[in-house]
Amino acid sequence: MGSSFRYWAERVVLGLTATVGIAVTLADQLDLLDGLASDTVPKLTLLILSTVTLFLLFEIDRLKALDNISTQLSKLDIDALARDLKHDHYGGVVRVHRRFPEEAFEGFLNGAGREVTILQTWIPNVHRFESALKQAIADRRVRVRVLLLHPSSPVADLRNEALRGLRDPALEEDVQAGVARCLSTLASLFQSVRDGDRARLQVRVYQALPSIAVYKADEHYLVSSFLHGQLAIDSTQLEIEGSNTVMGREIQQELDTLWRIGRDVDLDDWRRSVDTGR
Repeated sequence: MGSSFRYWAERVVLGLTATVGIAVTLADQLDLLDGLASDTVPKLTLLILSTVTLFLLFEIDRLKALDNISTQLSKLDIDALARDLKHDHYGGVVRVHRRFPEEAFEGFLNGAGREVTILQTWIPNVHRFESALKQAIADRRVRVRVLLLHPSSPVADLRNEALRGLRDPALEEDVQAGVARCLSTLASLFQSVRDGDRARLQVRVYQALPSIAVYKADEHYLVSSFLHGQLAIDSTQLEIEGSNTVMGREIQQELDTLWRIGRDVDLDDWRRSVDTGR
């Protein structure tokens, strides 16, 4: 009842204010105010202003409520809330790619400021990123770590078998040859940077069954599986953001584990280094 009365009272006051204002304006245009006392118009103006002030007093509680809502909303970090919800519900997965997104990873490389890590049996597309890796090492002093399957590991033969039989033999991949090509490219990269920058490029080979392939640049991960009959870069890729997310922590743990069991490769003479490290 009270709110209804207030509703209609506000509208009556506004209606009267508008009517008086329009009437005074028309009367002035028609010279009907000339015969009035000289202080009549200021009094009408004061009446209108007083009415507006009264209306604002009616609304002061509502205005305070709106101001309080605005204050509360301003304290909310909407982007942070969305990010937290995404991490909680998806474990850090922000996108799924049908195959390895070379342009996206190249963008991650170009923006990396701390660390790049790649875990693969071998990197079929390493030539695509050679220039970006060189810039990261030499220009931004980024640490680059690469983990490759030891070419003489029994796992290399198992992976060869997994890549055979489901494809045209002309398209079959040879793991040992792929690792050798990759190491040769990395050795060329190693030689192309200044002596003082070379220590930031580290390569290790491991003799273990790899569970996933990982391309990491700072907090960005691209993760895929080793499926039968196709390369990891041709498989579905999970794009993960944040090493502190559920998925990010698991992937980082796998990277750290394989890095610990891996053996360093001397890129000054990678063939001798790999042969003696069997």
